[in-house]
Amino acid sequence: MRVVPIVNAVLVSAALYLLVFERDRLLAFAARDAEDAIPAQPAAPPEAVSVQVINSRAQEVGQGVLTRGQTEAARRVEVRAETTAPVISEPLRRGALVAAGDVLCRLDPGTRAATLAEAEARLAEALLSANAAEKLQEGGFRSETATAAARAALQAAEAGVQAARKEIERLTITAPFAGLLESDTAELGALLAAGGACATVIALDPVKLVGFVPETEVDQVREGAEVGARLATGREVLGRVTFLSRAADPATRTFRIEAEVPNADLSIREGQTVEMIVAAEGTQAHFLPASALTLDDEGRLGVRIVDAGRAAFHPVSLLRDAPDGVWLAGLPETAQVIVLGQEYVTEGTPLEVHEAGPLQ
Repeated sequence: MRVVPIVNAVLVSAALYLLVFERDRLLAFAARDAEDAIPAQPAAPPEAVSVQVINSRAQEVGQGVLTRGQTEAARRVEVRAETTAPVISEPLRRGALVAAGDVLCRLDPGTRAATLAEAEARLAEALLSANAAEKLQEGGFRSETATAAARAALQAAEAGVQAARKEIERLTITAPFAGLLESDTAELGALLAAGGACATVIALDPVKLVGFVPETEVDQVREGAEVGARLATGREVLGRVTFLSRAADPATRTFRIEAEVPNADLSIREGQTVEMIVAAEGTQAHFLPASALTLDDEGRLGVRIVDAGRAAFHPVSLLRDAPDGVWLAGLPETAQVIVLGQEYVTEGTPLEVHEAGPLQ
């Protein structure tokens, strides 16, 4: 019997067992032996990443509060009658220009002239009676009480004359200020009762711009601040804030703001949509290319800057954008901002810094 073939068969079987059923242990043992055979090497320092930076310095930047609203007439009034009478004047048509004091409606005087004449006659009679009573009292022929009654009758007669004259004045209804007729005046022959509408007059020079500012930005608005506005037609106008509400609208939690804009040619109409920017106090900001913006792992907007030769992320807030860059707040007064290569570095990455060209 030969022994060698049997030994070979056993060795092959053992090798197959190790390769198939104990493969993981065999590989781990081989790797441990290899590590023991090779001496440990020191870890190589990370290589510096080449980036381009801009040496930026903060600048004073004016801010603005953006709001939308509409135009309103500076003054609007419904002119109404103070007495009852038919209209005897020809009507003026809507859109007509009127000056302060122009007649809008003239009412039929009726018997008011006769009422005035009667009041004047009673006044003359009361004046004679009062004079006679005073002379009789001086002579001791009349009591002081009777004289006082005569004086009271004289004052009542004077009041009657004034009331009759005022009633006649009410027959002529005039424009309270210069403006435009927003409606036709009352038609000829129409009966106007006390409180009846004669016409509606609006003043459009200056015209008001009305908007509503959210409570988060109301502290940035001041009365007298400059306002730039753009109408829906594309026209741009300038004015100043004349009113800022002290009470918020209970439904929207916004504050009413009004600005006045010159409108000598009356080309701006009431009710036009307007976009307003109210000038606010300036803030320190950096002007950088929009490509410098990036996001950190938490999704915050910011830029990467050079800090002691290594990359660092700094969050910023966007103030406004321009065709050739953006204004950013939140950075130090001076900063080396990475504008090329910022996407290839992380926090603490060593940098090889190169200065980029000036921002155009």
